[in-house]
Amino acid sequence: MFSNDITDYPDGIVLPVDKPWRWTSADAIRKIKWAACRHFGKKNLKVGHAGTLDPLATGILLVCIGPATRRAEELQASRKEYIAGVCFGATTPSYDLEKDVDRVFSEGHMTREKLESVLPSFVGEQQQVAPLFSAKSVDGVRAYETARRMLREARERGEAFDPGDILQSSIINIYDLELLSFSEHFDAPEPIPATAGKGRINVADVRPYGLSYARIRVECSKGTYIRALARDLGEALGTGAFLGSLRRTANGGFHESDAISIDEALEMLG
Repeated sequence: MFSNDITDYPDGIVLPVDKPWRWTSADAIRKIKWAACRHFGKKNLKVGHAGTLDPLATGILLVCIGPATRRAEELQASRKEYIAGVCFGATTPSYDLEKDVDRVFSEGHMTREKLESVLPSFVGEQQQVAPLFSAKSVDGVRAYETARRMLREARERGEAFDPGDILQSSIINIYDLELLSFSEHFDAPEPIPATAGKGRINVADVRPYGLSYARIRVECSKGTYIRALARDLGEALGTGAFLGSLRRTANGGFHESDAISIDEALEMLG
């Protein structure tokens, strides 16, 4: 429980919140900001985060309250660790389960040995093109806004979605990749329509495709898109790939063992 005087925290407050599945980062910030403003009696209290998480990702979202918002860039620049669940054998336009499968691959049988053979080539400094369905800004417009328009127009024309060369590559660094497990069957979550439940976030039904699945620990730099890494692994293997799950386990010096739930954060600000 925090005191009711924000000046008791001259450096502000950093809460390592475990962002729930199908919540946007903005959902979490909005909830905590409302509670913090009420708790500290401040209408214009600054509340932000140090590194967004996709809606279908879980794990550490660093929520910065008051003066701590000035540390957001510093925290965001730190190394990050993720556990990525990568599905092989198909692709989706968003490189995760938010969009339905748009292509199925039948070239070759995916194995643990094939995946292990390409992982070392993805370690180190490299160029990476961000997913078009991302918050990256292109000429002042969020990439996902352009992507949604392009996907809608492609469907209206009855054509396959082609992201083209809208986004430029950026330099990122992958410090370590570790294959934790490999299965020939992805235990996919039940499909959830975008109109149902928290955040109106769609979960596509990929159960009919018989996809193989790998859990990979990724240690990487700021600006690394794990969805783009999944895409690139699929291209390197000729199988196509996308994220079936993602959890951020470390960020800004915090580990998942430090993380608190949204409810715990609200109780501390109660």
